Order: sequence, then structure tokens, then C-alpha cells
Amino acid sequence: MNFFSRYKKIFFLLGFLSASVLIGFLLWKTFFTGEFGPQASQDNQTNFGGNLPGAGDGSGQIIDGTTGGQIPGNENITDQNKPGSNDQLIPGRENASISQIANGGITSAKNVSNAPIISPSLSSNAIQYYNEFDGKFYRLDSSGNIKEISDKSFPNVNNVIWSPDNKKAVLEYPDGTKSIYNFDTKNQVLLPAHWKEFSFSPDSTKISTKSLGQDPDSRYLITANDDGSKARAIEYIGLNDQDVQVSWSPNNQVAATYVKGVDFDRKEVFFVGFNGENMKSMIVQGRGFESQWSTNGDKMLYSVYNTNNGLKPKLWIAETENGNIGSITKGISLETWASKCTFATNNDVYCAVPKSLPEGAGLYPEVADQTADNLYKINLKTGAKNLIATPQGDFTISQVIVTANQDKLYFTDKQTGQLYQVRLK
Repeated sequence: MNFFSRYKKIFFLLGFLSASVLIGFLLWKTFFTGEFGPQASQDNQTNFGGNLPGAGDGSGQIIDGTTGGQIPGNENITDQNKPGSNDQLIPGRENASISQIANGGITSAKNVSNAPIISPSLSSNAIQYYNEFDGKFYRLDSSGNIKEISDKSFPNVNNVIWSPDNKKAVLEYPDGTKSIYNFDTKNQVLLPAHWKEFSFSPDSTKISTKSLGQDPDSRYLITANDDGSKARAIEYIGLNDQDVQVSWSPNNQVAATYVKGVDFDRKEVFFVGFNGENMKSMIVQGRGFESQWSTNGDKMLYSVYNTNNGLKPKLWIAETENGNIGSITKGISLETWASKCTFATNNDVYCAVPKSLPEGAGLYPEVADQTADNLYKINLKTGAKNLIATPQGDFTISQVIVTANQDKLYFTDKQTGQLYQVRLK
């Protein structure tokens, strides 16, 4: 007992040192040799050359973005060109399987404007647009060449409504000033400030608009010549301004739509003619009505939201010939807004569709301002809808344009305002 009592402190010290050496050895084996821990993937080391801080190791499971699954902070898409691929797309990294032509997977999106633009419009397989930086109008041809449409500058325009022939445009300014400019004649005509929301006739010779005087008794839907002359009232508006949408149909039958509430989840859409016609109305299954005419004007693509799908916008298609208005209405199982779509032909529609939408997105569209979009093609004749591309870069798309021969798709990015091109053929 005396022996152990005398050397007790020495035994404790030796035990402590031995334990420390053993623990240090185990830590070294675990973190530096990998013998007791997960082995580093040789493939990942070859492909990525190490990990980016916070980016993960690039070997995690990929969840198809079309199913609604996501890894926080990334959009995760299975490349349809490589079935079963599990190469994770890491933000800021190039992906080896990016396609140059849209085929349903991640597709290259080429910046073709290099500046924020407003209101791009298709003109004979070329794109016309307003450049926010210098206040000029430009034309982008099919070869990628950019030329000025006019040497005149129009500073601070915040909205442009093109005529169907793209030779004229209504220019709107933040202070409420409005004018029509003719790019052929170089003439510019000032329009009344109380005219609001414009649409051109199919032959580009006239406009329809809402004339909203201070007195509600003087508020009318009107038409006028393309220089603002010979204005004619066609329908009284009164206090219903917010429910009237000006949209001159391609078949010259409709000047605008008027939307009236039926109940919480339904609206009645009235079609306003040019001569007091008594047209049939159409019941739509939701609120937040947005619409686009087909190229012939015999169909209408629209979006509404209701409580059945969590107040998220959904696409519908309706027959709109005068005698058949609303007789056939079909839902399209895509959650997006009609304003994010375009008709390439009378039956072919291209749409930007958010990868996911939270409940209430119809009420508050701004919640999707940071949500990346996929591109879909819809055939209204067959009912087929296909994912054609996920633009590389996770863009929030505000407008889509497709060339007449459907070889190129152009879109504007909501964040930068710039124009991008995706090859379809």
C-alpha cells in the first residue's frame, strides 16, 4: 500500500499520457488516412478537384425538379440525356451534360441582348425590342446581328405595345405620358394621358383602349385610328375599369373582356364586341383571369387560381368562336400564368412553368420572382404537353417568344431584364 501511495501521482500521469497518445492516433487514422471513415470518391476528385465551401461533395442523390423535390439552395434536375445519372449540378459549375439544343434536359441559354430590354416582339423571325440603357429600339435578326430600328432615342420608356406589323408602337412613360411612334414615317403622336391599356387591330391601323376621365360617367372602351384620331366609344365602363381587359382579337370579333364575380371560386367572362353584339359569356373556374388569343382568334388560353389547387394559377384553353364561346373548356395540368406563354401557331403553345409554386401564388405572384422556370410545349390539338428544356442558369422567365419556324425560343429574364436564346432545332 505504501508503494502505491508513494507513486500514485506518477501512475495517474503515465495513464493520462497513454490515453492521450491513443486518442491522437485514432483521430489521425480517422481524418487523415480515412481507414475508419468514409472513403473519398476518386471520381469526384477527378471531376471536381475538391469541394467548394458549402457546395457539398457533388455525389448526393439527384431529385428530379419536375416532381417538386429540392435540395435546399439548389435546383436539382435529372439529365434526361443520361438515364440514371446522379451527377449533382453545383451552382457556378459547368455541367458536362448540358445540351445545345432543347431535348427535355438542361439546355444552354445564350445571352443575345447584353443589356436590359423591354417588350420584345417577333417580326419575320427577328426580334425587335427597346434597350433600357440607351433608349433606342433594335432588331435582332436570325443570324444574331443587332441593328438600330431608328436613330431616334426615347429615354425612360417603361412599356411598349407593338402593332402586329411591328411598324408602330405605343410608348408609355412613368409620368403617364403616352404616344404612338411610326418607325416607317418617323412620326410621333401624343395620346391623351387618361387613355389606358392599349391593343392594336390585326391590320395595325387602329387601336382600342380605355378612356378613363375623372368623371365615371365619361369612362368608355373606345377605338381610334393609329394616330389617335377619330376616337369612337364602343362600351361604357364606369367604375368597372379594373375588371375590363383590352385585347383586340385576331378575328376582329372582340375588343375586350369584362370579368364579373359569380362566387368565391368562379368568374363570368363577357366578350365585348365593337358594335354592341350580344355575345355568349364564359364561366371560368377561378379568379385572377389572364388570357391570350390564339393566332386565329378561335381559342383563348387563360389562367385562373382557386382553392382546389391551393390558389395557384393553372392553365385552361377555351373555344372562343362567336357561336361557340366557352362551349368547350379544358384544363391543362400546368401551374403557371398565361402571360408566361406564347402561341407559335394556332395549336402550338410554349410556356415558362415555375419548378414549384407555394400556396397562394395566384394571389401574390411576387412569391415566384425568385423561382426558376422550365420550358414546356403544349399541342392543343392532341393535348400533349412536354418538358422541352430547363435553361441553364435557373432563370425566372417573364416573357416567351418563339420564331415562326419554331427553331429558336427567346425569353426575358426577370432578374436582369436581358434577352436569352434557346435553340429548339
